[in-house]
Amino acid sequence: MPFDEEYYKSDEFLQLLNSYEAAKDTGDNMFFDADELVDIADYYNMKGEQEQALAVVEQGLTLYPDHVLLNVFMARRALDDADIDEAERYAQQIGEKDSPDYHYLCAEILIAQDRIDEADRYLRDYATTVEPDEYGDFVKDVANLYVDYNVSYKAYEWMMRTAGDDSDDFKELMGRALFGLGKYKDSQRIFNELIDHNPFSKQYWTALATAQYMDEEYDAAVTSSEYAIAIDPNDPDSLLAKANGLMKLANYEQAAEYFKRFSQICPDDVIGPLHQAGCLVNLGRNLEAIPLLEHALTMANDDEFLAQIYQELAFAYSANGELDRALEAIDHTKSLDCDHADMLVIRGHLLLSHQRIDEAEECFKQAISQGKGDPNIILRVIISLYDNRYIKAAYLMLKRFYALDANNEFTNGFVYLALCCWELHYDKEFLRYLKKAALYNPTETRLVLGHIFPDDMSVDEYYSYMKEHIHD
Repeated sequence: MPFDEEYYKSDEFLQLLNSYEAAKDTGDNMFFDADELVDIADYYNMKGEQEQALAVVEQGLTLYPDHVLLNVFMARRALDDADIDEAERYAQQIGEKDSPDYHYLCAEILIAQDRIDEADRYLRDYATTVEPDEYGDFVKDVANLYVDYNVSYKAYEWMMRTAGDDSDDFKELMGRALFGLGKYKDSQRIFNELIDHNPFSKQYWTALATAQYMDEEYDAAVTSSEYAIAIDPNDPDSLLAKANGLMKLANYEQAAEYFKRFSQICPDDVIGPLHQAGCLVNLGRNLEAIPLLEHALTMANDDEFLAQIYQELAFAYSANGELDRALEAIDHTKSLDCDHADMLVIRGHLLLSHQRIDEAEECFKQAISQGKGDPNIILRVIISLYDNRYIKAAYLMLKRFYALDANNEFTNGFVYLALCCWELHYDKEFLRYLKKAALYNPTETRLVLGHIFPDDMSVDEYYSYMKEHIHD
């Protein structure tokens, strides 16, 4: 359905909405045409009030059973539930088979089934019927469809088939497509241009914050999200962007507050209680975290979220001295589609934190075996040793690990080797690995080692500063 933020703020629409809600409250049978009902449903949907949107559309279909956008709404709802047959039924119910929205829906049903080539052929065939003066808008509609399904390379291909235009909506689509392609710097550039043109768009500020977050520019991401929140203090996407940035900066206290605010606006979204609880676990406030996680369990139906919830529950139970419950939580992930080698590392970590060393060692061996020597799994094991204060053992394992990686193909662990050297007072080695860590992983270096440097210091300055001050 079309979306025009300014229209939904207009007196014209607000008068329509008030008339509809007054009629609904009193039970009056006021007449609304199909397009008006579409606008009302779209508004509710945009506000996250899906049940009210659904009620409007169902009412509309009783009056206009073959209306294009009413059936498109229901078909897309069916696609969200992965019910292809139901989506196709609504598509066939559409009366105007020559409507562009009908053709977009047919292509969308193919995309939802991951039949990308078929969808693209369908759209190319339909493109031959599009009038030349409408082709630019058609390309934007197609690109938008692909972006919504994270098929960013196709969105980019279609947009490159046109000369483009200077419109904000074309630029925004290009920014989203570049983001999906992992070209975060280019995406940031475009959203900065859009912000220069419209500095009061929370949508642009949030998109910029998300691109900065993905590019590991967490401070900048938090700042951009704050501009969006200043424009709309209750915008859930902006609140979530700030919460995520704060969490990455290990500012768990503030992050928890913003996840809580997000949950108050989106109470049915599992992200809020899950990550709020994760922040509380990091703050050692496990008794507050456990009820949130248990609530999140009742909301989650996705294996990825369930695995995260059980992982956080395990840490919370363990820190609360309830090892058996912690191990039971991790055992629940055995039936889930998740990284089982990683879960074995967590199980070993929990056992090690309760001095059950032999059992922990067996878990770590199984994890490395299941991970087929994945260096990330090995590094997780070593970090667990460090976290449980087996610092010399972690140092020796890292040294052995890098001795086998003579070409420096794996660079994620230098910061932890530097940290071990710092705690063991191996000053020369600390400087050597600090230099490598700052070169290869500046963001991680700030997070892991930032506590030993002045707060406002750039990671680029860490080595020269420490070279001067290491003996102080």
